[in-house]
Amino acid sequence: MKNFIYFIFFCIVFSACKKDPQTKLQFLDEYILQDSTFIKNTLIGGLSGIDNVNGFYYFVVDDAKNPRFLKAKISIEENKIKEVAIKDIVLLKDTTSTFYAENHLDLESIFVDETINEVNFVSEGSIKYKKAPSVFKTDLNGKFLESFSLPKTLENEQNMHHNATFEASSKSFNSKGFWVAMEGVLKSDGVEPTFTKTNSPIRITYFDKKTKKATKQFAYQLEKITKPAKGNVNLNGVTAILEYKENCFFVVERTYQNGYGSYGNIIRIFDAKIEGNSTNTIAIDSLNNTTFHSLKKSLLFNFEEVKDKLTDGIIDNIEGITFGSKLNNGNNSLILISDDNFQLYGKQLNQFILLEITNK
Repeated sequence: MKNFIYFIFFCIVFSACKKDPQTKLQFLDEYILQDSTFIKNTLIGGLSGIDNVNGFYYFVVDDAKNPRFLKAKISIEENKIKEVAIKDIVLLKDTTSTFYAENHLDLESIFVDETINEVNFVSEGSIKYKKAPSVFKTDLNGKFLESFSLPKTLENEQNMHHNATFEASSKSFNSKGFWVAMEGVLKSDGVEPTFTKTNSPIRITYFDKKTKKATKQFAYQLEKITKPAKGNVNLNGVTAILEYKENCFFVVERTYQNGYGSYGNIIRIFDAKIEGNSTNTIAIDSLNNTTFHSLKKSLLFNFEEVKDKLTDGIIDNIEGITFGSKLNNGNNSLILISDDNFQLYGKQLNQFILLEITNK
């Protein structure tokens, strides 16, 4: 009887200590789409968001003067990106609505709802010109359908820093809604990241597809800047998110420092989880001097460690992440893309990164 009790005790302890498989990311390949490429008399560049739907990849273009999205095929063979082929360019134009004319469409993220053939966007707007950020959708031809109402915590654009508003989005894992992430910190929530650890939470908001309203929101703490300053611009923020299983996200953080030229980006991917004690911040006006629990995060991948595998040792301005096709070994893949800013600020790359997702 005593031995049986010991056996039961051992099983309970072993079960309690057993951990879930740890998600890991492994670099596989880089592909560079030649710059100054024109298709249908349109310059290819400014790729700021990506989604994979039914074998096609959709890219949103960060060009407020001519907002558009691209449809493409990406061929992956033997853990390599063999080709990126642009198949179509869709302009956001609509003579029946005033939404495009009234809003500054600085498009930063895209996802496609294949069940109803709708394309969803987040726009950063322009705080400098008093144009609010927005979340809206179109049909597959770029015709405006509707915009989503924002929660009270995200209605006041004057509480936002210019060029640090809505930046990332992801379809929810259960397909019932979607997530939108801020790039930077609201003025009332904390301070922008600097060279020491600070309270720098951004907000990630969930929108319900059925009610078309934001129903919950969580805080995610940004990292400090790790390289010394060489210029007057030293920023860190979230540029892309992807919910890879229920309440679990890949989060891309980008540090940009202008004194380093083409080497001014530090790109890291974090694993962030909503846990039982994570605070729903949707009704909290200010996170300053407020007790709250952020998403639990851990570093998954730092591109500083694979510089020798990248063109000229450059990791560029990564702003999009999505699932790629299944690899031959059955593992899932990720594809990340960079926004080359149309080469306005010096040498940049239309860079595609292929990663493998493993569980150990």
